[in-house]
Amino acid sequence: MATHPLTTDILDQVSQRVVGQQAMVERLLIALLTGGHVLLEGVPGLAKTLTVRTLAETVRTSFSRIQFTPDLLPADVIGTQVFDQATGTFSVKAGPIFANIVLADEINRAPAKVQAALLEAMQEKQVTIGGTSFVLEEPFLVLATQNPIEQEGTYPLPEAQVDRFMLKLRVGYPTRDEEREIMRRMAGGETIPVKTVADPEQLLAARKEIAALHLDDRLVDYIVDLVHATRSPAEAGLADLAPLVEYGASPRATIALAQAARAHAYLRGREFVSPDDIKAMAPDVLRHRVLLTFEAEAENVSSDAVIARILERVAAP
Repeated sequence: MATHPLTTDILDQVSQRVVGQQAMVERLLIALLTGGHVLLEGVPGLAKTLTVRTLAETVRTSFSRIQFTPDLLPADVIGTQVFDQATGTFSVKAGPIFANIVLADEINRAPAKVQAALLEAMQEKQVTIGGTSFVLEEPFLVLATQNPIEQEGTYPLPEAQVDRFMLKLRVGYPTRDEEREIMRRMAGGETIPVKTVADPEQLLAARKEIAALHLDDRLVDYIVDLVHATRSPAEAGLADLAPLVEYGASPRATIALAQAARAHAYLRGREFVSPDDIKAMAPDVLRHRVLLTFEAEAENVSSDAVIARILERVAAP
């Protein structure tokens, strides 16, 4: 786990309130340290929202939560122009997207027009209101949640938007012991306090350190080979996967995997990336970028299973 002082302090504070879910918390921290957005998928009640809110509290940043609903409008997210009758001019009323950490709760409940409004913010780190562009202040991070089991009244995220999420995390149930501890901590109904232990300047400085971490040319080739294998499985000696994969990962996945692997190494106090860093982050970076065929769905094959086969087959340096 983390050995860097900055990340250790943040993780210690989050663990005061969130029991277990170490993998989720660490991945959220990796996103924070690289500027990537995260899609959290899991059934209700698994502390997704609590974890994001707690992480935001440990860093001296602004935080906003947007509850996505079918009647939400783009202006409810990015803001709008308001006419002032006294002066006869328009002024901009900023929406909740103007925050460092934005929690998009149940993102798949909003219609396509609202989801499209997020695209510019997520990719360009800016929004346009009334023809004027406004740059969003760094660090800027969208952490979105969605419920995988309830499909009524939901709008599937378009591939273009899904690809803008650096990581997609699957959040599972706690163990029996963890659930016992959750009950012990939360039964009183009182909020457990956490301290602010980092500021934006420290995060941005950490990003520069992470970007400078050594990534050997052989590991660069390994990342490219993994991503290429999702597009052309037969060329990687995985002809049996070819009928199961409709579309492979985009070049955005290659960049994201390199960044995530560097951050994974940084959390462990290393100044270089190892093949294990890449293997650890590959499922979270690739699972939402590998689109499967109807044949795969009929055979109940998941993208995780496809990625696991690719990791087995493609030789690490």
